[in-house]
Amino acid sequence: MNYPISAQLQDLQAKTRAFIASEIIPMEGDPRCTPHGPTEELRAELIAKARAAGLLSAHVSADFGGLGLDHSAKAVMFEEAGYSPLGPVALNIAAPDEGNMHLLEMVATPAQKERWLRPLAAGRIRSCFCMTEPAPGAGADPGMLLTRAVKDGDDYLISGDKWFITGADGAGFAIIMAKLDSGEATMFLADMDSPGIQIERMMDSLDSCFPGGHAVVSFDNLRVPASDILGELGQGFKYAQVRLSPARLTHCMRWLGAARRAHDVAVDYARKRQAFGKQLGAHEGVGFMLADNEIDLHTTRLVIAHCAWVLDQQHLGKHESSVAKVASSEAIWRVVDRCVQILGGQGVTHETVVARIFADVRAFRIYDGPSEVHRWSIARNILKGHVG
Repeated sequence: MNYPISAQLQDLQAKTRAFIASEIIPMEGDPRCTPHGPTEELRAELIAKARAAGLLSAHVSADFGGLGLDHSAKAVMFEEAGYSPLGPVALNIAAPDEGNMHLLEMVATPAQKERWLRPLAAGRIRSCFCMTEPAPGAGADPGMLLTRAVKDGDDYLISGDKWFITGADGAGFAIIMAKLDSGEATMFLADMDSPGIQIERMMDSLDSCFPGGHAVVSFDNLRVPASDILGELGQGFKYAQVRLSPARLTHCMRWLGAARRAHDVAVDYARKRQAFGKQLGAHEGVGFMLADNEIDLHTTRLVIAHCAWVLDQQHLGKHESSVAKVASSEAIWRVVDRCVQILGGQGVTHETVVARIFADVRAFRIYDGPSEVHRWSIARNILKGHVG
């Protein structure tokens, strides 16, 4: 199998790598990086840098100001962006905005695209995706959705509670998953300043890379006109798959860049540090960890490339994205964990960026479906004879 990188994509890769190194990495120590992500002021500055460099929202079509990259090209560029915790934010390809842009471009009406997608792709606003609920509502099992949408004339009244809603604080609008009286799930669009939407509290979490952090959000008779239904009534779960397979793969792409950054820091340290009379990396225990890192990084890149190719063939790629999600999230975690060990005391402090990456990347094995749920899905496909 061959995954060639065209000369044009090589140029974009080099341009993105140079941009991250010169413009974004120097800002990683900015005090406006908070426990709940970079502030809106810092985000605006990062966005302005990417806009000036012609690298903003590259996954979006040219009609909305992007480069129209396919999934295979995104795999290359998004890895470079992920090399810095601030890179995806700067390039406007961070979650959940990147996945929401993809969904809107695929499903939204022309009027909805002008109202919400265009400013989102331009980096003027942020968004959130409201599906996860506290128990006993929907989590890894979306079928447990409790948020209701009740028809009231030409409108719908939405009530329910959501949590772990990434980017809700400061978002311009939300995509809300709610269940109709018929039991069918439907997606709705609503501005976050609409009456009936309340951010109850921020949730403290290990990661600190997502603007707006993670929030608990409540809906109390939020009135949404029928014109703001995203797609068709009752098709919410179908559209979730349109969004989730590519979105979980772009997570893999970005976190691969972060793992490569941690590995580079560990390699540099292993070359320079002396212990027991020789270079640290020359000790077999450390050298083997570096070798295992290289293996995990390489196999992760390959499984991402394969899934990207499947998506580029216009397949949903549910099985392939599950494989990629499990393989990538666990390999990336191993890489970063080894890097902490190699760095020793520096690995558990913020003397380097590795501790920050370590905290950010741990949640990747949980969001967009925990490894256990994806393994369950993969196993069902195996038993049905759909793979192999």
